[in-house]
Amino acid sequence: MQILASAPTRIDLAGGTIDIWPLYLFHDGASTVNAAISLRAHVQIDSRPDPLVEIESIDTERRVSARHWSKLDPAGELSLLALLARHYRLEHATLTTRGESPAGAGIAGSSALAIAVCGALARWTGGSTDPEELLHVAMNVECQTIRVPTGVQDYRPALYGGIAAIELRTDGIRRVALDVDLQELQSRLVLAYTGAPRNSGTNNWEITKRHIDGDRTIFDCFERIRDTAVAMRAALERSDWDEVGRQISTEWDNRKRLAPGVSTETIDNLIARAKAAGATAAKVCGAGGGGCLFCYGPPEARSAIEGALSQGEAQVLDFTIEAEGLRFE
Repeated sequence: MQILASAPTRIDLAGGTIDIWPLYLFHDGASTVNAAISLRAHVQIDSRPDPLVEIESIDTERRVSARHWSKLDPAGELSLLALLARHYRLEHATLTTRGESPAGAGIAGSSALAIAVCGALARWTGGSTDPEELLHVAMNVECQTIRVPTGVQDYRPALYGGIAAIELRTDGIRRVALDVDLQELQSRLVLAYTGAPRNSGTNNWEITKRHIDGDRTIFDCFERIRDTAVAMRAALERSDWDEVGRQISTEWDNRKRLAPGVSTETIDNLIARAKAAGATAAKVCGAGGGGCLFCYGPPEARSAIEGALSQGEAQVLDFTIEAEGLRFE
C-alpha cells in the first residue's frame, strides 16, 4: 500500500504576522492576503513487512525509526514528523518527505509539509480528512514543534490553493477566495532565495511579546499592516496592478519597522538591484531576516529583474501561482 500527497507553499502579499493569535484580536478588521505557489511539500507513505515505523526527510538527510509509534521521540530529530506520526498512530510504515522550496525560505514550507503529512496520515489510518480538522492538527503540532505561537494564514493556501484573503475575526477565521487573474499577477512577480535561511519563530515571538507588553510603536505598525492588507485586497479585486505595487511597498516599509532584523544588508542590496532593473516594489516573505524575497514590476521588466537578482547571488526560483491546494496522487 502507498499514499502520495503534496501541498503548496505561499507568498504572503500583505498582512503577515498580524495573523498570530492573539494579535489580530486587538486590530479590528485584521486580515492577510496570500497566494499559493507551485513549490510543493511532498509526502509518501509505504507499508512495511515488519513492525517498524520509519520517518525520513530527504531534504535534511535524516532518518529515525522506532518499534512502535509511541517510541518516536517528539523532542528528537524530525520532531514535527514524529509528533504527527504519534498523533495519527502510524504503524508498519515508512513516511518519507521532501520539499521543493529551500530550507528557511519564509514561504511556509513547514506549514505546507504539515498539511501534506496530515492529509496522508489521515488517509492511511482512516481518520478524518475534513480540511478544518487537518488544519487544526497541523497548526497545533507545528506550535508544539517550534514552541512559540504560529500564525493562522499559512495552512489555508496549503489546503485550498489560489489567492485569498484570510479574515481574522473574533468569531473565527474566514478564508475568502479572491477573483484574480493568476497569470496577470504571476507575470509581475519574481521570487528569489537570498541564500540565508530565516528563523520566523524567533522573530515573530519577539514581536508578539512586545505587542502584548504594550509597545505602542509595534501596535501602530500593525494598524498600518492591517490597513495595507485591506487596500491590497481591494487593488487585486479590481485588477489595479499599479496600486498592488504601491501596497507591496507600503507593506515592506511598515514591516521593516517591526524589528531591526527584518531586513539585512543582503536583502537591501538585492532590492536595490531589482529596482534598478525595473522593479517597482519588493518585500521579504514571512518574518524576514533572510529566506526569500519577491519583487514586483511590469511584465516586460521581469527578465531584467531576474538577471539583476542572479547577479546579486540570489537564487531565482521558478514557480507558478497554484490554484490547487492539498493533493493526493
